[in-house]
Amino acid sequence: MTLYTALWASRHWEDTIDPEPPYREKIFTGAQGVPIFGWVAIPKNARGTIVGTYGITGSLENQWFLRLLGRKAFAQGYAVVLFDWRAHGKTALLSPTLTSDGLYEGEDFVQIAAQAKAMGCPAKFWFTGFSLGGQLALWAVKAVNERSEVRDRRSGKMPRSADSIQEEQSLTCLTFEDIGGAAVICPSLDSNRSLSYLVKDPLGKYLEQAIAQELKRLAWRVYEAHPDAIDSAAIERANSIWGFDNELVIERLGFPSVEAYYEASSGLKILPSLNKPTLIIYAADDPMFDPAIVPDLKTACDRNSDIDLILTPRGGHVGYFSSKKCQAQAGDPDPWWAWNRVLEWCQIRG
Repeated sequence: MTLYTALWASRHWEDTIDPEPPYREKIFTGAQGVPIFGWVAIPKNARGTIVGTYGITGSLENQWFLRLLGRKAFAQGYAVVLFDWRAHGKTALLSPTLTSDGLYEGEDFVQIAAQAKAMGCPAKFWFTGFSLGGQLALWAVKAVNERSEVRDRRSGKMPRSADSIQEEQSLTCLTFEDIGGAAVICPSLDSNRSLSYLVKDPLGKYLEQAIAQELKRLAWRVYEAHPDAIDSAAIERANSIWGFDNELVIERLGFPSVEAYYEASSGLKILPSLNKPTLIIYAADDPMFDPAIVPDLKTACDRNSDIDLILTPRGGHVGYFSSKKCQAQAGDPDPWWAWNRVLEWCQIRG
């Protein structure tokens, strides 16, 4: 399923779906003042807003699976905000800030939602992503939780710092109730276990190397735009996913090791604390992730009533391309089973 979706569906997806929304470009301001490049499309009488990004590599220009969501969501009456996350696409041209796997990208989602609301995008706001982008969207819900603490400070229940006052001002128009929640497909949940699993798997080691080469190209693009902000020798040494984070990421974020960074940014560990509706679609046969994560995912979701888990035995990594028979069973108009479930869930939860 993973290979079929990547090799065949990626070439024919436009034949199955509505035309592209009338996007306009927008430079948002994320956490720490980082500029984030995005696209915004708002239909008449929009019913809510989808805010999304993609996985570990790519850009808005080539991430067809995310653009497919944009087309489906807009056709169903949602405003759509898609963005190049840190160090990706045109955001990399605007800032040399590198990735943090959710630690700051979660706040980026919230800041983007606030600015999108000011542009006319209506509540409720639904955060979404797939693969590593799914982990970022989960961290966005975590950031919303933290924003509720800011709300408590505003009401005088907690002491206020200068930083918290600035954060409040940046989110004046966005309320806790404006956030619907998150819906993610095959999110990364435990990078320590999954990366160890991936490099030992006969197929996985080739996937890891392909991703590592894309990360290297990503780093070179950042270097070309901001040569004084990144060490070219470190890019040369970064020949694996672990190597990219070791050479370029962890020192800037203050972590002593890649393992400590992955532990801190783990999506799995924050699931118990999420207090907004959250949908997780996950395939037990996902070749990118350690199968041992599945029982822990089930346990975490069982203990949090705000999380709806759709765990399928098959589906691959961000696959879920459905047959005509499956489409008939689900009542779907097209083969994009997972995105259909996401939009269906948003409608129900909204």
